[in-house]
Amino acid sequence: MKVGIVGSGLVGATSAYAIMLRKAANEIVLIDVDEKRAIAEAADIQHAVPFAFETAVYAGSYDDLRDAKIVVIAAGASQKPGETRLNLMDRNASIFYDIISKVVKVAPNVIFLIATNPVDIITHISITIAKQFDVPASRIIGTGTTLDTARFRALLGKILGVDSQNVHAYVIGEHGDSEVLTWSNIDIGGVAFEDFIEFRNIGFNEKIKEEIDNGIRKAAYKIIQGKGSTYYGIGGAIAKLVDGINRDNRAVMTVSTFMEEVEGVKDVTLSLPHIIGGEGDLGVLPIRLNVKEKSLLKKSALIIRSKIDEYEKK
Repeated sequence: MKVGIVGSGLVGATSAYAIMLRKAANEIVLIDVDEKRAIAEAADIQHAVPFAFETAVYAGSYDDLRDAKIVVIAAGASQKPGETRLNLMDRNASIFYDIISKVVKVAPNVIFLIATNPVDIITHISITIAKQFDVPASRIIGTGTTLDTARFRALLGKILGVDSQNVHAYVIGEHGDSEVLTWSNIDIGGVAFEDFIEFRNIGFNEKIKEEIDNGIRKAAYKIIQGKGSTYYGIGGAIAKLVDGINRDNRAVMTVSTFMEEVEGVKDVTLSLPHIIGGEGDLGVLPIRLNVKEKSLLKKSALIIRSKIDEYEKK
């Protein structure tokens, strides 16, 4: 149960901390081009181990990833003033090629979890790179809308007065402005959403629905405005994914993966409910959508595909 984390910034370090607290791994290796940062973060997390679960947390090199089952990539270049988005993607592609090539040399059967934004495009590029090293797409998983789905369930649980872990609802498509909230198939502990609010006599209208939508779609913007970046939520999502893979829990999560076709859009990487287990992505689950949701999902897929085309045709 060794996990590597490449990139020891706020997302990478928080993920390592969350993995330790969840007891999702017994060995965590932090790697960063800034070795002092990796050493400091690892030491700080290690000092919390006596209050949680025994875990070896240390800064290391790619050689230390030998026998690692999972490698989380939370690294990436920041956009420079005046730099185009395509140039930034080029630099990130080079960074990811370097990371993936070094990891597979020592851990050829590793599962990659991609956390770098824009996660759908970066995951798609990572899949293309990984193919060169015979790593199947099922072992390249983007965090996608896992956090958006969690936000959806949390807001619904609060309004309905139910533990959010008993709320089943999904956010699919792009991890971004075009994401789709699937209102048509929500259930609460197996009870259809409409039946639940009727039975519990809960007032629910379009205004509340719109507030929830805005609360999810604009959550990251508000957090970034307040403190500069988001990392606790995504750290928790990554820890959940690591736990599911290491223990082969086969949890259903809305991760970003390569799909041959989504609503008529070919070869696109986006989020849908998938079973995640010891071998990585174990397959997509069928999800019933109404006409409006299908249309929105297609629009989301087209947006992602257009960005991929823009990058590939540069």
